[in-house]
Amino acid sequence: MTNYSRHKLRELALQTLYQLDINQESLEKNLGMLSERLDNDFQLEGSFLEKIITGTYEYQLELDTKLNRYAQGWHVERMGKIDRNILRLALYEILYCDDIPIEVSIDEAVELAKSFAADGAPSFINGVLGKIVEKLEE
Repeated sequence: MTNYSRHKLRELALQTLYQLDINQESLEKNLGMLSERLDNDFQLEGSFLEKIITGTYEYQLELDTKLNRYAQGWHVERMGKIDRNILRLALYEILYCDDIPIEVSIDEAVELAKSFAADGAPSFINGVLGKIVEKLEE
């Protein structure tokens, strides 16, 4: 079986969430397109990859509400599509994936921003997620 690192799975999740943001097709259709891109022996159903894509998509309204509260001066709809999907993905992990340390979710989000977003995005993403985590810990 092909082994994808969790970092690579997060990259694929980000690409799929971005695609959902752009094409406005159903989650199922986008997962189907993703499945076609994966190695034949990768089982998408029930995987970490499916969990983070589906969870981020299903909780998007709640995630966006939190992001709007803590991204001072930025409304989610005004953010770049990559930035907002990195934030959504990381926040989903922070709130709903108890098996992933918060620091790992933040570090992974910053790394995704370094690879896929504009120059100022890594520090912006780190700052927003840091504020949210600070509030959660209170």
